[in-house]
Amino acid sequence: MLLRRLPLYANVLVFSIALGLTALSSVTVGAMNIGFVDSIQSLLLRSDTVAPHINLVVNEIRFPRTVLCMLVGAILAICGTVMQGLFRNPLAEPGIIGVSAGASLGAAFAIVLFAEISAQYPQFMNLAAVPFFAFLGGALTTVLVYKLGTGKSGTSVTIMLLAGVAISALSGAGIGYMNFIADDQMLRDLSLWSMGSLAGANWTSIALCAVTLLFLMLVFMRKAMALNALLLGEAEASHLGIPVQPLKRQLILLTAVGVGMTVSVSGMIGFIGLVIPHLGRMLAGPDHRTLLPISALMGALLLTLADMYSRVAVAPAELPVGIVTAIIGAPFFIYLLFKQKGRIL
Repeated sequence: MLLRRLPLYANVLVFSIALGLTALSSVTVGAMNIGFVDSIQSLLLRSDTVAPHINLVVNEIRFPRTVLCMLVGAILAICGTVMQGLFRNPLAEPGIIGVSAGASLGAAFAIVLFAEISAQYPQFMNLAAVPFFAFLGGALTTVLVYKLGTGKSGTSVTIMLLAGVAISALSGAGIGYMNFIADDQMLRDLSLWSMGSLAGANWTSIALCAVTLLFLMLVFMRKAMALNALLLGEAEASHLGIPVQPLKRQLILLTAVGVGMTVSVSGMIGFIGLVIPHLGRMLAGPDHRTLLPISALMGALLLTLADMYSRVAVAPAELPVGIVTAIIGAPFFIYLLFKQKGRIL
């Protein structure tokens, strides 16, 4: 492929330009029919010649949503990339092995547990309660899947996938119970997590995701060579001086932080962490030093495109973006299962 022949900086430049153009297009898409020129003029110039309602829609709704969409997509993509490198398997992904479901259960628990104080202290819910419980649920799920799927001979993909199915079912039962005891407002909030949506974007959630993405990228890039060594096998990596077990624990917790944060602000959005690492390896190869930045840009681009489609697919209503990513990712996952069938069985 042509892009694979380009050096890293050229690939980054190409996807950065594509992401910038997609972001500009994103602020022009929505149920309200606003022209491209008016949208761009309102966003870039904040002109007084543009109607106030256009300024409101573009700058207070569509632009924050687009920024949050890019951040969430990038976080999910790099978490999926690290998880596939950690387990040394292309089928590993936070949603498939139950991590997203565990994080959603934690978020649902926080919504119900702190329902009485959420109206008075919404910042407490957005900044502390929901992200913390989502992280806790994702971390516990990740550790459990890792413990169940790892033995003396390494990581079993079959056990890992079965563990993910079991944990997702258990988390679904827990969320169902939360729905049963919830009132109308709780049900509305819980439905947001279950289907995935970026409609509630605000600058608080954007700041949290931006800090999380920056932190994860810095740490993951520092661990890129260690992840490359893990691709050779745990024994080989250990002989190369890599502290395998501490590295695993650290990366597991960090991926849980990323998934927990995305779930707390956007709900369950699956398959980004499955599809993007494969596309990234096709373009940049398996070296995590190049794969991680490419995956971040591609994840942001894919989720932004999916969110744009979700806004117009059933206009004037809005399709949850989690449904769109599932439509994209599920056939891809089935393709991977057929491709890996001989290795799994």
